[in-house]
Amino acid sequence: MSDTQEEQPGTNAVRVDESGVLEYFDGERWAPYVDLPDDVPGPLGVVFRGEGPVSPVPPSGPPDSGVLEALPSPLDSVADSREAARWTLASSGAVGALLLGGGPLLAVGKITDWAHAAWAGGGLVAALLGVAWAVWQTSEVLVPPLTTPDVLTSPALRGLREQFEASPGHYFGALADDVEDLLRHRLLAAEISRRLAAAGPAERMALERGLATARRNIARTDPYLRWLLATAHAWLVREKLRKARRHTFASALVVITGAVVFLGATAR
Repeated sequence: MSDTQEEQPGTNAVRVDESGVLEYFDGERWAPYVDLPDDVPGPLGVVFRGEGPVSPVPPSGPPDSGVLEALPSPLDSVADSREAARWTLASSGAVGALLLGGGPLLAVGKITDWAHAAWAGGGLVAALLGVAWAVWQTSEVLVPPLTTPDVLTSPALRGLREQFEASPGHYFGALADDVEDLLRHRLLAAEISRRLAAAGPAERMALERGLATARRNIARTDPYLRWLLATAHAWLVREKLRKARRHTFASALVVITGAVVFLGATAR
């Protein structure tokens, strides 16, 4: 291994160059670490309803100007997704109650041999397992996903990141080109803080200036990060609902098969 390969720095590593300028490694080259531009009014001019302004300057205008004072939050869709899941759970519960109701129990009395009893029992168990399968998968939609900055770079959000990359200006403004760019400043602040403990006087001054820059950049990117986390949370809930729908369809086939077997075994 060559010396160049051995000395290859990690992404978001920091150093102070000979002229006292703090630099960071972006994965390909060293670049000066500078303040991001002010980006007003922030991501899409968003003001979450009932939460106050997310951006430094919310849009304004007279009542009849057509300016939206509060654009819909991505979190608005979460309640709708969970309401759909509750209806699915209620339907599955009704099917389960029907299977355990008086009709099937009366039909069992028509069975006169062990072979038909085995078929009826197997069909009823299969139908009930299908209902339990649907309830289990659909109830996952009601469990809030843990949405942290790490989730933004996870495989679960690959489709959402593709949307971000297709229109970066809508999601990152002038502050970043992708999710990694947006999260870079928190990582740099942590790296600079670690370096400060062992830094000499000259290096410490540059690092302290860099840390102040990182904090200002974090403040500028926070509205975007909040918007992306809200979008990611809604995306995860939606994907859970889609998965639950597929499982509910498969479980319905199991329920129908079990019911047919049960009815066939108890028919006279």
